[in-house]
Amino acid sequence: MIERIEHAGELLALVMRDGYEPEGINFITDADNPLQLGVLVHRQGFQIKPHIHLPLSVNINQIQEVLHIDSGKIAARFYDSQGEEVASTVVNCGDTILLVSGGHGFDILEDAKIIEVKQGPYRGVAEDKVRL
Repeated sequence: MIERIEHAGELLALVMRDGYEPEGINFITDADNPLQLGVLVHRQGFQIKPHIHLPLSVNINQIQEVLHIDSGKIAARFYDSQGEEVASTVVNCGDTILLVSGGHGFDILEDAKIIEVKQGPYRGVAEDKVRL
């Protein structure tokens, strides 16, 4: 239920397919990944104790994104650092994808609602990305 998209030894993306429901707390990213993605599955009555996260100063040198497909279907295309397409997959309603490295592009196959989470602040298109 976890699909790894890799090319030449580099992890480009992780796809968490709809229906992935392991018991407890399960992160699909390595502990040192700059953006952590996991799924928490708990039974009724379980309590996540109230908490506050401690401040942490980090240097972010790699922007990653999480897309959750709330409705519809998209084709995700993946590119290496030279801008060559190296892989693709279809991401369906209920799936979540973490874009780890390399480039990416999307074709909307069915009307889609996509929820995106990424590190900020957003600096605008000119300072944020290079078009392939």
